[in-house]
Amino acid sequence: MGVRKLHDGELLVTEGEPNTTLFALTEGRISVTSKVDGNERVVYTMKPGECAGTRAFVDRKPRQATLRSVGESTVYTLEPEAFESLLETHPRIVYKVMRSLFRITHTNLMHMNMESQALSNYINKTGGRF
Repeated sequence: MGVRKLHDGELLVTEGEPNTTLFALTEGRISVTSKVDGNERVVYTMKPGECAGTRAFVDRKPRQATLRSVGESTVYTLEPEAFESLLETHPRIVYKVMRSLFRITHTNLMHMNMESQALSNYINKTGGRF
């Protein structure tokens, strides 16, 4: 794993970039922005302990968001090739990391589903106290 120290406003990755690095935020905050109607909008602010880039890391697809440091930040980085090189020598570590990535993705999906349901309840005025 590598370590990157970022200054306030420094870009980590840009939306559409073919970078496949996995990032784990250890200190500071990272804003996650995406282009909506040509304008960049903050969609989330990462806190220490959170990861970014799971989809790009696993699927090797271009980035779907821009990541920018808010204040001073430190992230650990992991490249897919370096990770895959552990398959022969440390398969248990690979298994545990992949399990963690699945849990992260599953948790994110559950949160999105809950938010979608809450929005649907609000719009339709059903199933909630709105």
